[in-house]
Amino acid sequence: MIEARPSRSAVGESEQFSQRDAVSVSARLGRLQFHHSGKFRVLQLSDVQDGPKVSADTISLIAAACDASRPDLVVFTGDQIAGYDAAYAKTFRKRRWSTGWDGVYAAGRSVSNWVGSALQGINGGQVQTAGTADAGGDGPAPSLAEYEYADEGREKDLELTKDMVRRSIAQFLSPLIERGIPFAVTYGNHDFQCGLDTAQMDAIYREFPGCLNPEATAARPTQPRKQPGSGLPNQTVYACEPGTFALPVSDLNGRRNVFGLAIVDSGDYAKTGGYGVPSRAALAFLSQIPALLRTKAMVFQHIPIPQFYELLRPVPTTTPYAIQGYRAYDSQCFVLDENKTLPGSYLGEGISCPDTDCGEFEIMRRSEGYFGLFAGHDHRNGFVGNYEGMMLGATPTCGFGSYGPVPRKRAARLFEFDIRHPHNPRTQLLEFGDLVGKPQTHKAYTFALSHMPSSTGDAVNLLRKPGVLAGGLATLAALFASLRASRRRR
Repeated sequence: MIEARPSRSAVGESEQFSQRDAVSVSARLGRLQFHHSGKFRVLQLSDVQDGPKVSADTISLIAAACDASRPDLVVFTGDQIAGYDAAYAKTFRKRRWSTGWDGVYAAGRSVSNWVGSALQGINGGQVQTAGTADAGGDGPAPSLAEYEYADEGREKDLELTKDMVRRSIAQFLSPLIERGIPFAVTYGNHDFQCGLDTAQMDAIYREFPGCLNPEATAARPTQPRKQPGSGLPNQTVYACEPGTFALPVSDLNGRRNVFGLAIVDSGDYAKTGGYGVPSRAALAFLSQIPALLRTKAMVFQHIPIPQFYELLRPVPTTTPYAIQGYRAYDSQCFVLDENKTLPGSYLGEGISCPDTDCGEFEIMRRSEGYFGLFAGHDHRNGFVGNYEGMMLGATPTCGFGSYGPVPRKRAARLFEFDIRHPHNPRTQLLEFGDLVGKPQTHKAYTFALSHMPSSTGDAVNLLRKPGVLAGGLATLAALFASLRASRRRR
């Protein structure tokens, strides 16, 4: 039975962890390191993807997963903020590289209306925006007076957005802060759409105790540094860009690095269509990390890489439970290759990777300095496999504010590293149905999983509780319980 922890009051900007009471053993020791038990635990949370008021079920899942796993570190792998939410209408940006503001004030049309039209497919799927560089609309260009009005209101609107983002972050971080668990954050393709860049969001996250994201201004990636305010005074961090940095995990005595965690901003959208890739600086940093840490590392990022498709098997379109690929792969249908994936894995949608291979996997393979890469992004996928000696995995959404699997299948992913074989961690999904039960709110945009694992096989329960990995032994019947006319899709 998990012992209930007393709730602490809201945390002020300058307040630090109480290391004595921290659930995280690493927080009590002052650095990320293995315990005397020889274990080290990481909890991955992906796609919270909610507006200023985060679903109570999302917070319940995060709290229950932290209590069940008692992680040393939590890693958020992007799309924490649903930047397209109507609350951010005045500062919404459709694309990071597009004209700022996307015609917020043009022709008196608010972005909330534009987003609503885009999401619901109104006007026959043709969304017209005025003055946007990438929309392709044929509406009138905004006048000089309208631009001047936008400039005058910009700072005020951005401050309001910052306040709303801050409130959202405070909600889903509260279970970690109450339990004294440090965290690291990277970004997805929706966070920036609220109008804040990743450096601004990094600064907000650093207002909360436990944040290991380093300041990346004029970063020197090869220069180790400390992160004041993280609650881990002895932890070394290597900084590249906001959302891209490396964290070494040391042995029992802090004398050598046993493995590393590479946190990578995987980009957002490509100008040619589809999803983007990490920046050149991030890819160069990836090639340096093994030498800097003098050990192998695991990568956490938002968008999966094309090599995830190597874990799938092409099948005829008439194959039961087959899933159509995404964009460059949409001419084929796929199922998981059971010879390459672990028991309990499931595929619920096409892998939404970039159309072109930026060489990230080749950097990892060529350097021989990596042993795995885990991503989020595809809310209904939960699988782990091995390709060319590299552990690749997809983690489903932990959030209840956007589309995903049935509520009981929304999950956090636990990794348990053993110092005897640290580059071969065990992993499992900690699912809402097992940890919490039934959702208490109605904001669960639920769509049927097309395939469920047919066998749990040799799946290992890291929590040593029967039933956490069990279940889902048969095909799930189609279930549509959306409370809105449209689903919130990427």
